[in-house]
Amino acid sequence: MSDQTNYTKAFEELQTIVTEIESGEISVDELSDKVKRATELIRICKTKLTTTEENVNQILRDLEGEE
Repeated sequence: MSDQTNYTKAFEELQTIVTEIESGEISVDELSDKVKRATELIRICKTKLTTTEENVNQILRDLEGEE
């Protein structure tokens, strides 16, 4: 997945990784890679949420200016 991954796909993959870690389904060797990937996914989700918040705030400011 690239940085253009949508929020839903990133969040679903993150949930899968957390489930695997919690259930012990992954080896110690895989753990480092899974944690790195989870960090990337969290960054993607955080960026998307921040961008969405900024867009909504801009729309609200634009609407207030029209009144």
